[in-house]
Amino acid sequence: MDKKNLELAIQLRHELHQHPELSNLEVWTKQHLIDFLRTHTKLEIVDKGLWFYAIYRAGEDKKNIAFRADFDALPMQEKIDIPHASQFPGISHKCGHDGHSASLAGFALEIDQNGADKNIFFLFQHAEETGDGAAQCASFIKEQNIEEIFAYHNMSGLAFNSVNVINGTAHCASRGMTIHMEGSPAHASQPEDGVNPAFAIAKIINAIPELTSPKKNKGVVLCTVVQVDIGERAFGVSASKGDLLLTIRALYEEELDKLQKNLEDLAKDQADKYGLKVTFTYNDVFPETVNHKESSDKFRQVCEAKGIPLVEMKEAFRGSEDYGHYLKLTKGAMCYIGNGEDYPHVHTFEYDFRDDIIETAVELFKGLAEL
Repeated sequence: MDKKNLELAIQLRHELHQHPELSNLEVWTKQHLIDFLRTHTKLEIVDKGLWFYAIYRAGEDKKNIAFRADFDALPMQEKIDIPHASQFPGISHKCGHDGHSASLAGFALEIDQNGADKNIFFLFQHAEETGDGAAQCASFIKEQNIEEIFAYHNMSGLAFNSVNVINGTAHCASRGMTIHMEGSPAHASQPEDGVNPAFAIAKIINAIPELTSPKKNKGVVLCTVVQVDIGERAFGVSASKGDLLLTIRALYEEELDKLQKNLEDLAKDQADKYGLKVTFTYNDVFPETVNHKESSDKFRQVCEAKGIPLVEMKEAFRGSEDYGHYLKLTKGAMCYIGNGEDYPHVHTFEYDFRDDIIETAVELFKGLAEL
């Protein structure tokens, strides 16, 4: 990678890190990335409101491929002493999306200066952390006839600057599920005069181990109790309303659908038994992310050609990624560049993206563009 381009990309990463913005609120971040590309490249910019993409055009008869980076931050305080620390209290880039976007921008510099034999789309996506972003950007795949899409995520616990790949499922599907139950209040001394949801909610919780049992599922299926909120802090009143918040997760989306249905059916049965009203809401909905082998093989091919250390992953990550929306519409894959086996994990206070990874990512993307 050109030394000047690397310096610009690292500087950009630090600027993004200093101005983190939460999902769907990335106004400054998006504009700063657009301004960077307009200043340093001749690429066409297509502004889509919350997100945007840049285009290098090689010709109408050329293949269309895309590379994606996310740019939202997390609601976490910056607690480490670094020169480019977050300037916004309670918000910081603790997942490395600043590094992902800086890497893609650095790659754009290289392509703009050196050219390519393909039409290359540089997709900068908002709101990965909440699962909103890719779902909103996915129309881009069909509109631009994208034939293949690539991305990477930095990941701790993996050898530093190694590229880690897997065929098939790379990230579990997950959903935030809220079961709301409502009965009627009564004096605490006469609970029989009201309808209390506590017993129904307790029975749903007790059923979770059976519903997620490995004996009943092909892959990993998890149901994590996030919060139980029943009644008021008033000892004279029998509870009448309750919310059970769950994160449901599965290696295979079909088994996630089955778990959701089983939980809904159980909740409805308990509501009928106790005379309760029940409703369901869902947040942070993520699809399964399933790599196409043909695309994963291209990561392997580039690593071999460039001498980049390659590691074959043995299992998918339990954590979710909205990138799976793109892979439902076209070929593609995501790989993982290691932060180091002992480096602080993403989503922890001690974490900061490692700038050295930028050059590895750019070289990897350049190799993919040349295949």
